[in-house]
Amino acid sequence: MPADPVTPDEEAMQTPTDSAPVALPAKEESWLPLALDFGPLLVFFLTYKFVGVIVGTGAFMAAIAVAVLVSKVKLGKVSPMLWLSAALVLFFGSLTIYFHDQRFIQIKPTIIYGFFAVMLLGGWLRGRPLLKYLLGAAYKGLGEAGWLKLSRNWGFFFVAMAVANEAIRATLSFDAWLSIKVWGVTIVSLLFAAANVPMLLKHGLDLGEKKAP
Repeated sequence: MPADPVTPDEEAMQTPTDSAPVALPAKEESWLPLALDFGPLLVFFLTYKFVGVIVGTGAFMAAIAVAVLVSKVKLGKVSPMLWLSAALVLFFGSLTIYFHDQRFIQIKPTIIYGFFAVMLLGGWLRGRPLLKYLLGAAYKGLGEAGWLKLSRNWGFFFVAMAVANEAIRATLSFDAWLSIKVWGVTIVSLLFAAANVPMLLKHGLDLGEKKAP
């Protein structure tokens, strides 16, 4: 039985690991890409709570490797964000386990946020909305000016997230940092995505709500 189609507004609200927005193939169920992206982080959170940071980091590394494999098999591709996140999790996770130092795994989000901030803001300054190449299927009907503004907004969002991650990492306990990373970042990212919708509607975003005559 074919999966239910994903509506444009469902696509527009999806966020993967470390809060970068991503487009979903219309033929797939909306929960699968989100589960692949959020699942490894949840595995890390739960394993850390019950076993500890070193075992939790190992479970995180294994879970994100499984997420990449499932994404390739079930969706037919792996998103750039998932590839990047997996590479950094494996690299910094290995350093965390080898040196028994949890700071390595805490630095990973800052690097991802910084990478996307530089990419999106650099494209915006050159008049190239790079976010369009990642989210074209999610924001149907959006004009070029809308894409530029969306790329700019997410770029500044990632700057703020990088600064916030470093501030939280430096001032709070690992337990508090991880709780904020799993729950707070997810909520803030969804609220930020929703806050952009009115601007997107002014620039042609089609949420598929028009009724056929």
